[in-house]
Amino acid sequence: MDTIEIVIETPRGSVEKYSFDKERKVFKLKKILPTGMSFPYDFGFIPDTKGEDGDPLDVVLLSEFKSFPGCYMDCRIIGVLICEQGEEGKTIRNDRYVAVPSLSTMFRDFKSVKELPEDKLDELEQFFINYNRIRGKKFKLLKIAVPTKPIKCCENNCVTPIHIKASAICCYHLLTMLTQKFVSVKDLNYCFHSVHSS
Repeated sequence: MDTIEIVIETPRGSVEKYSFDKERKVFKLKKILPTGMSFPYDFGFIPDTKGEDGDPLDVVLLSEFKSFPGCYMDCRIIGVLICEQGEEGKTIRNDRYVAVPSLSTMFRDFKSVKELPEDKLDELEQFFINYNRIRGKKFKLLKIAVPTKPIKCCENNCVTPIHIKASAICCYHLLTMLTQKFVSVKDLNYCFHSVHSS
C-alpha cells in the first residue's frame, strides 16, 4: 500500500498541545491539558491540505513508538473518523484520519481501522469529546469508515502531488478539500465503507 507524508504536531503521552505556525515555520506551545489527561496517540497533519476548519487535515497516528513535534513520517491511511465539531451555534466537519507509520512493526499488518479493538476506538472518541469540552466546543463522532473505493488522483488538482497517492487515501475527499469544495457525508460514504457509528 502506498504511503503519504505526515507531520507530527503533538506526540503520544504529551500533556502539552503543540500547533504549527505556518507563517513563522515553528511549532508553538498552545495549551496544557488538565491533570490526568494526555494525548493517547501521536497527532499530526497532512501537509499542503486544508479542511473545513481552515487547518490542514488532522491525522491520528497508531504506533508503538513516540515521536516529536515536527517529525516527518511515511504513513498508510487505514481509515477516517467522520466528525462534527461545534461552538457558539456553528457546526463544521472536522474529520480525523487514522494512519500507521510505514516503519511500525506492531501495526504493520493493520489494513483497516476496523481491526482495532472496540475499546480503543471508544477511548479515542472519549478523548476528543473531553478535549473539545475543555475548549468550550462540542464534538460528535458520526461514524468510522475505511477507504475501499479510492478514486484516481488528478495530478493537476493537487497542491503538491508528491504527498498524495490514490491508493492510500480517498482522493476525491482530499482533492475537494484542497479546492475548498467540501464534501458531504453522503459523498464521503461513496468512497468509504462505513464500519461503525456512534
